[in-house]
Amino acid sequence: MVDPEVLERIAARRAELDELEDHLVKQLDEVKAERDELAVAERVLTRMGERTAEERAAVAPASAQVGGRATLLVPHRSDSVDETALPDDYRRILAIVRAAGGPVQVRAVGEELGLQVEVRGKLEPLRAKLVKLADRGWLHKRGDGKFTARL
Repeated sequence: MVDPEVLERIAARRAELDELEDHLVKQLDEVKAERDELAVAERVLTRMGERTAEERAAVAPASAQVGGRATLLVPHRSDSVDETALPDDYRRILAIVRAAGGPVQVRAVGEELGLQVEVRGKLEPLRAKLVKLADRGWLHKRGDGKFTARL
């Protein structure tokens, strides 16, 4: 015959294990729910990252391959980048604006470069270069359309 004390211990241990099982089942459900939430968050972030990358690529500055590396044709102005990083025609434009000593119109820069300023279409590529220099921090474009050198 089995000792009643042993049967009690077995029953007590079974009750402990049942409680532990219930606790672990709840914990496992919480873990599964959190993993599902993380999977959703990961998918959302991946989609957002892809959209952001597409948007950045759509407005990415022009670059060229130099020594196997992509390099901006007109880099952003910074402490580590000086004028020598600019293509020759952009450096010349920058020098003309600086020499003007004040706000300068696209037409005046075009005259200095020897362009046919009477033909409006001849100034548009120059205007685009001036705007690019302003966008990259080399020049300042004023509200009246004139450009000045940044200090």
